[in-house]
Amino acid sequence: MPKDGKPRDLIGYAALQQEALRGVVRAALKRAASPKGLPGDHHFFITFKTRALGVSAPPELVEQYPDEMMIVLQHQYWDLAPGETFFSVTLKFGGQPKTLSVPYAAITQFRDPSVPYGLQFVVPEPAEAASPALPPKAEPAEQPTDEKPPAEKSTEGPNIVSLDQFRKK
Repeated sequence: MPKDGKPRDLIGYAALQQEALRGVVRAALKRAASPKGLPGDHHFFITFKTRALGVSAPPELVEQYPDEMMIVLQHQYWDLAPGETFFSVTLKFGGQPKTLSVPYAAITQFRDPSVPYGLQFVVPEPAEAASPALPPKAEPAEQPTDEKPPAEKSTEGPNIVSLDQFRKK
């Protein structure tokens, strides 16, 4: 047990949960990429960090959206290709087709307002993005208890994704 008396999550449950929920996004995009496309009124709002590791977008879009960008997959999208670690899609910006490639790890929000359904994710800052995509095993070693002040420790608790705000009441 650490010196502060709080148990340490050596498994990395928060990162495992984030990865599992990104699997929901991947599965939804795979359905949207099927020949039938999106069923009914379903459509997706996907927000992602434009400067996250692995994001590929035209420079003018990254310049226009230097931190985050939201895309909408509804009626006009082409070549949607959801892979295991990223998806690519062609959308029109100013009437011109532009192709984006976005790792699931760069997504900060996924919403389908037709249901309503939504997920929020934590994305490491670009400086942190050089570390492994799944930091659960490395995280405890990178955060020794004697190197950080107690005030900083209290803000770095597990990242819990609450789905309560999206549930119908």
